[in-house]
Amino acid sequence: QVQLVESGGGLVQSGGSLRLSCAASGSIFGINAMGWYRQAPGKQRELVADIFSGGTTDYGDSVKGRFSISWDNAKNTVYLQMNSLKPEDTAVYYCHLKYRPGRSIPWTNYWGQGTQVTVSS
Repeated sequence: QVQLVESGGGLVQSGGSLRLSCAASGSIFGINAMGWYRQAPGKQRELVADIFSGGTTDYGDSVKGRFSISWDNAKNTVYLQMNSLKPEDTAVYYCHLKYRPGRSIPWTNYWGQGTQVTVSS
């Protein structure tokens, strides 16, 4: 069983900053990627940022240059620094984990419960 503990969401004014964190624990043999997706009301869930075990990163187009993802391997924790926030960044942010519980078990995607980020204009 895997647990993802998310923190750092909240209310911020336009132009402000927030930092999200997500700590993974439990039956994890290996991690391929960790990151964040978001979903605004009436919209599909979309990639915010992922970081892969080799250190490469992938960002959604709308957050490039404003958001930065990092990963503390020792703590199995991923961080998302969000700067220059805009009202259109308002959404529920979900932690994403791609992992496997054993050597011969395929990689599996797992999601956190979500944390609300609201940016006021």
